[in-house]
Amino acid sequence: MSAQPVTLMVARRVARGRYRDFMTWLDEGRELASDFGGYLGSGVLAPPPGDDEYQIVFRFADDAALVAWEHSASRRAWLERGYGLFEAPHEHRATGLGSWFRDGQGRTPPRWKQAIAIWLAFFPVSLAFQWLFGDALAGLPLVPRVLASTLMLTPVMVFLFIPLSTRLLSPWLNAPADRPRRIMRQRRA
Repeated sequence: MSAQPVTLMVARRVARGRYRDFMTWLDEGRELASDFGGYLGSGVLAPPPGDDEYQIVFRFADDAALVAWEHSASRRAWLERGYGLFEAPHEHRATGLGSWFRDGQGRTPPRWKQAIAIWLAFFPVSLAFQWLFGDALAGLPLVPRVLASTLMLTPVMVFLFIPLSTRLLSPWLNAPADRPRRIMRQRRA
């Protein structure tokens, strides 16, 4: 069992014509999870246009907290109430930041690719934050100013923008290391 935060990433494809019921059911599940000890938060990533698969992220303080929620009677009842609202469920458990990048075979991209994916998510969010709140926080001393910004930005990054970045960049993140060489060989031929 892990003593570090654990994330459960769940993919649910909305059943045809059940969007409104699905969203209500999803909000109910997030509310139920918040009643459990060790719950750190959750988020929902809407699918890109033309897709209907939602990514739901539940974060808990450790494995024990997640297991308690996963095996609870209230979660079982909630899942039963969701019958018919979604298709093709898929769940993935992750521990630590590197697990955001793990592909279906358990491989992770090189750290430099992970760093670029995080930076590509962090830069625009930080820029927008500074543009919106920079003047309001400018009068604060350094430590409270940094504390306020990290308290606001960390959940947004962890639950929304890093998963979004890794999802959008997954073809590049998970491309084999020798792929550029193969492309170069094809061009020379």
